[in-house]
Amino acid sequence: MSKSPSGSPRPARPSPKSKPTSNNKNSSRSRTGASTGVRTRPTPAPTARLRTRHPVLTALIPVGLVVAAIAAMVVVKAAGNGNPSASASSHLAAGRSSSATATATVDSGTTKLSAQVLAALSVPATTLDSVGSPSSDVLPTKTGTATTLKGADGKPLITYIGAEYCPFCAAERWAMAVALSRFGTFENLSGTHSSDSDEFPDTQTLSFYGSTYSSPYVDFQAVEEATNQLNGSSYQALQTPTAAQNALIAKYDSQGSIPFFDIANRYVITGSSFSPQVLQGLSRSQIAADLANPDSAVAQAIDGTANDIAAAIASVTGNQPSSVASSATIAAIEQKLGA
Repeated sequence: MSKSPSGSPRPARPSPKSKPTSNNKNSSRSRTGASTGVRTRPTPAPTARLRTRHPVLTALIPVGLVVAAIAAMVVVKAAGNGNPSASASSHLAAGRSSSATATATVDSGTTKLSAQVLAALSVPATTLDSVGSPSSDVLPTKTGTATTLKGADGKPLITYIGAEYCPFCAAERWAMAVALSRFGTFENLSGTHSSDSDEFPDTQTLSFYGSTYSSPYVDFQAVEEATNQLNGSSYQALQTPTAAQNALIAKYDSQGSIPFFDIANRYVITGSSFSPQVLQGLSRSQIAADLANPDSAVAQAIDGTANDIAAAIASVTGNQPSSVASSATIAAIEQKLGA
Protein backbone atom coordinates (compact mmCIF):
# COMPACT_ATOMS: atom_id res chain seq x y z
CA MET A 1 0.00 0.00 0.00
CA SER A 2 1.20 3.50 -0.65
CA LYS A 3 1.78 5.91 2.16
CA SER A 4 0.37 9.31 2.88
CA PRO A 5 2.70 12.14 3.97
CA SER A 6 1.80 11.30 7.55
CA GLY A 7 3.01 7.76 7.02
CA SER A 8 -0.34 6.05 7.59
CA PRO A 9 -1.58 3.50 5.02
CA ARG A 10 -3.73 4.83 2.23
CA PRO A 11 -7.29 3.46 2.56
CA ALA A 12 -8.27 0.80 0.08
CA ARG A 13 -10.30 2.14 -2.85
CA PRO A 14 -13.99 1.24 -2.53
CA SER A 15 -16.10 -0.17 -5.28
CA PRO A 16 -17.20 2.29 -8.03
CA LYS A 17 -20.35 3.13 -6.14
CA SER A 18 -18.37 4.75 -3.35
CA LYS A 19 -15.67 7.33 -3.94
CA PRO A 20 -12.10 6.31 -3.23
CA THR A 21 -10.64 8.37 -0.42
CA SER A 22 -6.87 8.69 -0.46
CA ASN A 23 -4.82 9.75 2.51
CA ASN A 24 -3.44 12.91 1.16
CA LYS A 25 -5.10 14.43 -1.73
CA ASN A 26 -8.06 16.25 -3.16
CA SER A 27 -10.78 18.76 -3.57
CA SER A 28 -14.27 17.53 -4.08
CA ARG A 29 -16.73 18.83 -6.60
CA SER A 30 -19.47 19.41 -4.09
CA ARG A 31 -16.88 20.58 -1.60
CA THR A 32 -18.46 18.36 0.98
CA GLY A 33 -15.91 15.72 1.78
CA ALA A 34 -12.23 15.00 1.49
CA SER A 35 -9.44 12.52 1.69
CA THR A 36 -5.86 13.49 2.34
CA GLY A 37 -4.34 14.99 -0.76
CA VAL A 38 -7.66 15.45 -2.34
CA ARG A 39 -10.85 16.87 -1.11
CA THR A 40 -12.92 13.86 -0.66
CA ARG A 41 -16.53 13.21 -1.20
CA PRO A 42 -19.43 12.98 1.16
CA THR A 43 -18.29 9.71 2.77
CA PRO A 44 -14.73 9.89 4.09
CA ALA A 45 -12.66 6.92 5.20
CA PRO A 46 -13.72 5.56 8.60
CA THR A 47 -10.62 7.00 10.30
CA ALA A 48 -10.86 10.43 8.71
CA ARG A 49 -11.09 13.55 10.81
CA LEU A 50 -12.83 16.30 8.91
CA ARG A 51 -12.38 20.02 9.09
CA THR A 52 -14.43 22.67 7.39
CA ARG A 53 -13.59 24.94 4.49
CA HIS A 54 -11.50 28.07 5.00
CA PRO A 55 -13.50 30.57 7.14
CA VAL A 56 -12.74 33.54 4.89
CA LEU A 57 -14.67 32.01 2.01
CA THR A 58 -17.52 31.14 4.34
CA ALA A 59 -17.66 34.75 5.42
CA LEU A 60 -18.20 35.77 1.82
CA ILE A 61 -21.46 33.86 1.59
CA PRO A 62 -24.58 35.81 2.56
CA VAL A 63 -26.84 34.35 5.19
CA GLY A 64 -29.50 33.79 2.55
CA LEU A 65 -27.10 31.43 0.77
CA VAL A 66 -26.20 29.27 3.76
CA VAL A 67 -27.62 26.15 2.15
CA ALA A 68 -25.60 26.77 -0.99
CA ALA A 69 -22.51 27.46 1.06
CA ILE A 70 -22.88 24.17 2.89
CA ALA A 71 -23.28 22.37 -0.42
CA ALA A 72 -20.08 24.05 -1.56
CA MET A 73 -18.12 23.30 1.57
CA VAL A 74 -14.78 21.55 1.38
CA VAL A 75 -13.50 19.31 4.10
CA VAL A 76 -10.06 17.86 4.34
CA LYS A 77 -8.92 14.76 6.12
CA ALA A 78 -6.26 15.73 8.63
CA ALA A 79 -3.11 13.67 8.76
CA GLY A 80 -2.76 11.51 11.83
CA ASN A 81 0.37 13.31 13.08
CA GLY A 82 -1.21 16.75 12.91
CA ASN A 83 0.71 17.83 9.82
CA PRO A 84 -1.21 19.41 6.91
CA SER A 85 -2.98 16.72 4.93
CA ALA A 86 -1.62 16.03 1.49
CA SER A 87 -4.35 14.05 -0.12
CA ALA A 88 -7.23 16.39 0.45
CA SER A 89 -9.53 17.38 -2.35
CA SER A 90 -12.11 19.98 -3.29
CA HIS A 91 -15.64 19.46 -4.51
CA LEU A 92 -17.45 21.20 -7.32
CA ALA A 93 -21.20 21.08 -7.71
CA ALA A 94 -22.26 17.84 -9.35
CA GLY A 95 -24.73 17.54 -12.19
CA ARG A 96 -22.90 19.56 -14.82
CA SER A 97 -23.94 18.90 -18.39
CA SER A 98 -21.78 16.68 -20.56
CA SER A 99 -21.06 19.24 -23.25
CA ALA A 100 -17.71 19.81 -24.90
CA THR A 101 -14.97 20.87 -22.52
CA ALA A 102 -13.75 23.87 -24.51
CA THR A 103 -15.39 27.22 -23.90
CA ALA A 104 -14.72 30.78 -24.96
CA THR A 105 -14.65 32.01 -21.37
CA VAL A 106 -11.92 34.56 -20.70
CA ASP A 107 -9.88 33.40 -17.72
CA SER A 108 -8.85 36.53 -15.83
CA GLY A 109 -7.17 34.43 -13.14
CA THR A 110 -4.22 33.38 -15.30
CA THR A 111 -1.01 35.01 -16.45
CA LYS A 112 1.71 34.19 -18.98
CA LEU A 113 4.37 31.80 -17.75
CA SER A 114 7.98 32.88 -17.92
CA ALA A 115 10.42 31.04 -20.17
CA GLN A 116 12.30 29.99 -17.03
CA VAL A 117 9.28 28.22 -15.57
CA LEU A 118 8.41 26.51 -18.84
CA ALA A 119 11.97 25.25 -19.31
CA ALA A 120 12.13 23.98 -15.72
CA LEU A 121 9.25 21.56 -16.36
CA SER A 122 11.66 19.40 -18.39
CA VAL A 123 13.49 18.11 -15.33
CA PRO A 124 16.77 16.28 -16.12
CA ALA A 125 16.46 12.50 -15.95
CA THR A 126 19.42 12.36 -13.56
CA THR A 127 17.56 14.61 -11.12
CA LEU A 128 14.39 12.53 -11.39
CA ASP A 129 16.32 9.32 -10.82
CA SER A 130 18.02 10.86 -7.81
CA VAL A 131 14.67 11.78 -6.27
CA GLY A 132 13.08 8.39 -6.94
CA SER A 133 9.73 7.68 -5.31
CA PRO A 134 9.65 9.16 -1.78
CA SER A 135 7.48 7.19 0.65
CA SER A 136 5.76 10.45 1.62
CA ASP A 137 4.08 10.71 -1.80
CA VAL A 138 0.91 8.75 -2.52
CA LEU A 139 1.09 6.35 -5.46
CA PRO A 140 -1.52 6.18 -8.22
CA THR A 141 -4.13 3.51 -7.51
CA LYS A 142 -4.43 0.55 -9.84
CA THR A 143 -8.03 0.19 -11.02
CA GLY A 144 -7.86 -3.53 -11.69
CA THR A 145 -9.24 -2.98 -15.18
CA ALA A 146 -7.31 -4.82 -17.88
CA THR A 147 -8.57 -2.70 -20.77
CA THR A 148 -6.51 0.34 -21.69
CA LEU A 149 -8.70 3.35 -22.51
CA LYS A 150 -7.61 4.91 -25.79
CA GLY A 151 -8.34 8.09 -27.68
CA ALA A 152 -9.68 8.35 -31.22
CA ASP A 153 -6.17 7.92 -32.62
CA GLY A 154 -5.54 4.70 -30.69
CA LYS A 155 -3.15 6.14 -28.11
CA PRO A 156 -3.71 5.64 -24.35
CA LEU A 157 -5.96 8.41 -23.08
CA ILE A 158 -5.08 10.40 -19.96
CA THR A 159 -7.76 12.58 -18.37
CA TYR A 160 -7.48 15.35 -15.78
CA ILE A 161 -10.39 17.10 -14.08
CA GLY A 162 -9.68 19.99 -11.73
CA ALA A 163 -10.23 23.68 -11.04
CA GLU A 164 -7.98 26.68 -10.65
CA TYR A 165 -9.25 27.66 -7.18
CA CYS A 166 -8.35 24.23 -5.78
CA PRO A 167 -5.04 24.13 -3.80
CA PHE A 168 -4.71 20.37 -4.21
CA CYS A 169 -5.09 20.68 -7.98
CA ALA A 170 -2.47 23.43 -7.81
CA ALA A 171 0.02 21.05 -6.21
CA GLU A 172 -0.72 18.08 -8.45
CA ARG A 173 -0.55 20.06 -11.72
CA TRP A 174 3.16 20.63 -11.24
CA ALA A 175 3.83 16.89 -11.03
CA MET A 176 1.52 16.12 -13.94
CA ALA A 177 3.25 18.69 -16.13
CA VAL A 178 6.71 17.34 -15.26
CA ALA A 179 5.62 13.75 -15.90
CA LEU A 180 3.79 14.46 -19.16
CA SER A 181 6.73 16.54 -20.43
CA ARG A 182 8.66 13.25 -20.63
CA PHE A 183 6.15 11.91 -23.16
CA GLY A 184 5.23 14.99 -25.19
CA THR A 185 5.10 18.77 -25.41
CA PHE A 186 2.80 21.41 -23.94
CA GLU A 187 1.92 24.68 -25.62
CA ASN A 188 0.19 27.70 -24.09
CA LEU A 189 0.41 26.64 -20.47
CA SER A 190 -0.44 29.59 -18.25
CA GLY A 191 0.28 30.53 -14.67
CA THR A 192 -2.33 30.79 -11.95
CA HIS A 193 -2.80 30.28 -8.21
CA SER A 194 -5.32 28.65 -5.94
CA SER A 195 -7.96 30.68 -4.14
CA ASP A 196 -6.62 33.09 -1.58
CA SER A 197 -9.53 32.21 0.73
CA ASP A 198 -9.19 28.43 0.69
CA GLU A 199 -6.99 25.87 2.40
CA PHE A 200 -3.31 26.52 1.55
CA PRO A 201 -4.20 29.94 0.08
CA ASP A 202 -2.62 31.37 -3.05
CA THR A 203 -0.66 28.23 -3.96
CA GLN A 204 1.26 29.13 -7.12
CA THR A 205 0.76 26.76 -10.02
CA LEU A 206 0.02 26.20 -13.71
CA SER A 207 -3.28 26.03 -15.55
CA PHE A 208 -4.11 23.63 -18.37
CA TYR A 209 -6.94 25.87 -19.54
CA GLY A 210 -6.35 26.93 -23.14
CA SER A 211 -3.27 24.73 -23.50
CA THR A 212 -2.55 21.95 -25.99
CA TYR A 213 -0.48 18.82 -25.63
CA SER A 214 1.08 16.72 -28.37
CA SER A 215 2.69 13.30 -27.92
CA PRO A 216 3.42 10.26 -30.10
CA TYR A 217 2.64 8.04 -27.12
CA VAL A 218 -0.46 9.33 -25.28
CA ASP A 219 -3.44 11.64 -25.58
CA PHE A 220 -4.10 14.12 -22.78
CA GLN A 221 -7.44 15.78 -22.08
CA ALA A 222 -7.62 18.43 -19.36
CA VAL A 223 -10.71 20.08 -17.90
CA GLU A 224 -10.42 23.11 -15.61
CA GLU A 225 -13.98 23.45 -14.36
CA ALA A 226 -13.65 26.84 -12.67
CA THR A 227 -11.33 29.81 -12.21
CA ASN A 228 -9.96 31.15 -8.92
CA GLN A 229 -12.21 34.20 -9.26
CA LEU A 230 -15.36 34.37 -7.16
CA ASN A 231 -18.57 35.28 -8.94
CA GLY A 232 -21.04 35.80 -6.14
CA SER A 233 -20.91 32.72 -3.91
CA SER A 234 -19.16 30.43 -6.41
CA TYR A 235 -16.16 30.43 -8.70
CA GLN A 236 -16.54 31.44 -12.33
CA ALA A 237 -17.14 28.35 -14.48
CA LEU A 238 -14.69 27.51 -17.25
CA GLN A 239 -15.13 24.05 -18.76
CA THR A 240 -17.54 21.12 -18.46
CA PRO A 241 -16.60 17.42 -18.67
CA THR A 242 -17.84 15.47 -21.68
CA ALA A 243 -20.18 12.51 -21.34
CA ALA A 244 -17.20 10.14 -21.57
CA GLN A 245 -15.32 12.06 -18.89
CA ASN A 246 -18.38 12.08 -16.67
CA ALA A 247 -18.52 8.30 -17.07
CA LEU A 248 -14.96 8.02 -15.75
CA ILE A 249 -15.83 10.27 -12.84
CA ALA A 250 -18.89 8.17 -12.03
CA LYS A 251 -16.85 4.97 -12.14
CA TYR A 252 -13.74 6.01 -10.21
CA ASP A 253 -14.59 9.31 -8.51
CA SER A 254 -18.21 9.01 -7.43
CA GLN A 255 -17.74 11.56 -4.64
CA GLY A 256 -16.62 14.19 -7.15
CA SER A 257 -13.15 14.83 -5.73
CA ILE A 258 -10.64 17.00 -7.54
CA PRO A 259 -8.02 16.76 -8.76
CA PHE A 260 -9.09 13.64 -10.61
CA PHE A 261 -6.50 12.03 -12.85
CA ASP A 262 -7.24 8.92 -14.91
CA ILE A 263 -4.39 7.14 -16.66
CA ALA A 264 -5.98 5.15 -19.50
CA ASN A 265 -8.50 3.48 -17.20
CA ARG A 266 -5.63 1.57 -15.55
CA TYR A 267 -4.62 3.93 -12.75
CA VAL A 268 -6.35 6.81 -11.01
CA ILE A 269 -5.36 9.60 -8.69
CA THR A 270 -8.05 11.38 -6.69
CA GLY A 271 -6.60 14.36 -4.91
CA SER A 272 -3.03 15.56 -4.61
CA SER A 273 -0.24 13.06 -4.00
CA PHE A 274 1.52 15.41 -1.57
CA SER A 275 0.56 18.31 0.65
CA PRO A 276 0.31 21.79 -0.91
CA GLN A 277 2.00 22.96 2.29
CA VAL A 278 5.32 22.25 0.55
CA LEU A 279 4.61 25.09 -1.89
CA GLN A 280 3.31 27.69 0.57
CA GLY A 281 4.97 31.08 0.28
CA LEU A 282 6.91 30.17 -2.86
CA SER A 283 6.61 31.96 -6.19
CA ARG A 284 6.27 29.99 -9.42
CA SER A 285 9.88 30.89 -10.25
CA GLN A 286 11.09 29.55 -6.91
CA ILE A 287 9.14 26.33 -7.32
CA ALA A 288 10.46 25.91 -10.86
CA ALA A 289 14.05 26.49 -9.74
CA ASP A 290 13.75 23.91 -6.96
CA LEU A 291 12.65 21.21 -9.39
CA ALA A 292 16.28 20.75 -10.45
CA ASN A 293 17.52 20.36 -6.86
CA PRO A 294 16.85 16.75 -5.82
CA ASP A 295 17.49 17.59 -2.17
CA SER A 296 14.81 20.27 -2.00
CA ALA A 297 11.42 19.59 -0.43
CA VAL A 298 9.81 20.82 -3.65
CA ALA A 299 11.68 18.31 -5.82
CA GLN A 300 11.00 15.48 -3.37
CA ALA A 301 7.28 16.19 -3.60
CA ILE A 302 6.83 17.22 -7.25
CA ASP A 303 9.57 15.21 -8.96
CA GLY A 304 8.80 12.19 -6.80
CA THR A 305 5.13 12.30 -7.76
CA ALA A 306 6.09 12.92 -11.40
CA ASN A 307 8.14 9.72 -11.32
CA ASP A 308 5.16 7.77 -9.98
CA ILE A 309 2.91 9.20 -12.69
CA ALA A 310 5.52 8.59 -15.41
CA ALA A 311 5.83 4.94 -14.34
CA ALA A 312 2.07 4.49 -14.55
CA ILE A 313 2.00 6.11 -17.99
CA ALA A 314 4.95 4.03 -19.23
CA SER A 315 3.13 0.87 -18.18
CA VAL A 316 0.20 1.69 -20.49
CA THR A 317 2.36 2.77 -23.45
CA GLY A 318 4.19 -0.55 -23.71
CA ASN A 319 7.15 1.06 -21.92
CA GLN A 320 7.61 3.77 -24.50
CA PRO A 321 9.60 5.90 -24.93
CA SER A 322 12.72 3.99 -23.97
CA SER A 323 14.22 7.19 -22.56
CA VAL A 324 11.66 6.88 -19.75
CA ALA A 325 11.18 3.12 -19.48
CA SER A 326 14.91 2.35 -19.42
CA SER A 327 15.25 4.14 -16.09
CA ALA A 328 15.81 1.75 -13.18
CA THR A 329 13.78 4.19 -11.08
CA ILE A 330 10.76 3.92 -13.37
CA ALA A 331 11.08 0.13 -13.55
CA ALA A 332 11.14 -0.10 -9.76
CA ILE A 333 8.05 2.10 -9.43
CA GLU A 334 6.21 0.01 -12.02
CA GLN A 335 6.82 -3.00 -9.80
CA LYS A 336 5.42 -1.11 -6.82
CA LEU A 337 2.37 -0.22 -8.90
CA GLY A 338 1.84 -3.85 -9.87
CA ALA A 339 2.20 -2.97 -13.54
